[in-house]
Amino acid sequence: MSGYKRMRRQHQKQLIALENKLKAEMDEHRLKLQKEVETHANNASIELEKLAKKQVAIIEKEAKAAAADERKFQQQILAQQKKDLTTFLESQKKQYKLCKEKIKEEMNEDHSTPKKEKQERISKHKENLQHSQAEEEAHLLTQQRLYYDKHCRSFKRKAMLKRHEMEQQNIREELNKKRTQKEMEHAMLIRHDESTRELEYRQLHTLQKLRMDLIRLQHQTELENQLEYNKRRERELHRKHVMELRQQPKNLKAMEMQIKKQFQDTCKVQTKQYKALKNHQLEVTPKNEHKTILKTLKDEQTRKLAILAEQYEQSINEMMASQALRLDEAQEAECQALRLQLQQEMELLNAYQSKIKMQTEAQHERELQKLEQRVSLRRAHLEQKIEEELAALQKERSERIKFLLERQEREIETFDMESLRMGFGNLVTLDYPKEDYR
Repeated sequence: MSGYKRMRRQHQKQLIALENKLKAEMDEHRLKLQKEVETHANNASIELEKLAKKQVAIIEKEAKAAAADERKFQQQILAQQKKDLTTFLESQKKQYKLCKEKIKEEMNEDHSTPKKEKQERISKHKENLQHSQAEEEAHLLTQQRLYYDKHCRSFKRKAMLKRHEMEQQNIREELNKKRTQKEMEHAMLIRHDESTRELEYRQLHTLQKLRMDLIRLQHQTELENQLEYNKRRERELHRKHVMELRQQPKNLKAMEMQIKKQFQDTCKVQTKQYKALKNHQLEVTPKNEHKTILKTLKDEQTRKLAILAEQYEQSINEMMASQALRLDEAQEAECQALRLQLQQEMELLNAYQSKIKMQTEAQHERELQKLEQRVSLRRAHLEQKIEEELAALQKERSERIKFLLERQEREIETFDMESLRMGFGNLVTLDYPKEDYR
């Protein structure tokens, strides 16, 4: 029993050591997965931050480029208008000169009109022509200003639409990046769940295999010890029977001596009885018959002693046969009892070992079912989490895009309303003609 207890303690230590090793392995595995999740989250945050900085830089660059384009556009219009104005003024000068020369010629041909009146008519005509040219110049400047303001306003609107398009592109890029990162995170979590499941099943198999191997070793040891115990009991009984067989002649000799002593005692009693009978017969019988009586009594004594001797031999033989039979029967009964006892003990051991094995197998089945339930529940929670996060991400995407489009629409409406108040009308289809302001 002390050996069994020592073996069980050793087996328990082995199981505890394996459980601690497996627990440390699982802790290390989970720590590794946690670090991977944290690294992914940090990298995702860094990527979003880089993307935000990149978009801000692009927006600033595009804003500077738009401002430069607007200045360039304004300078182009102003340069063209200046050129047109110069051409217009030169044309007016030429027209003024031609008109002046024409009037002079007409006045020179008119000899009937006084010179003073001619001068007044020429002066008035010059004044009318200068006034007309001044009005045309003013009209041209007004048209140029309207053209400049309207097309600059249209340019601003197109720049705003371009900025809106960039904002939409940026928010789509950001949301797509978040979607990609979330999908990568989910793929990583699924991979983690699968690797954890594989490790859990492998560890359970390892633990159950060791437990079953130790039980088999214990049962094998118990069976070997039981067989050794059976052999030892059989050897002990065999030695006992051999000792009994060796001891039997001494016992039989003692019993034979006892029977012989009883025979001798009986012979002595008969001898005393013979002497007493002889003396009595001699006393009551005449002397001449003494010889006959003595002979008769002697023969009777001899006959009875012969009968006693025969009975003595018969008693010894019967005793010898009876004792040998009793010894054989007793030894056979002891052998049968021992075989029955050992068989019952072996059956009890087999039943006990079978019960332990069935209990262990049932325990292993419960452990496996419990692990399957835990794995299934954890996977269901993970899938639900993934579904909820994707739904939340899609909701964020829809809300942010809707908010952006609504803000941009309000901004366009405000800009167009302001343009209408400024008298520019519809700027949606306005192009940039060069000389349509006259």
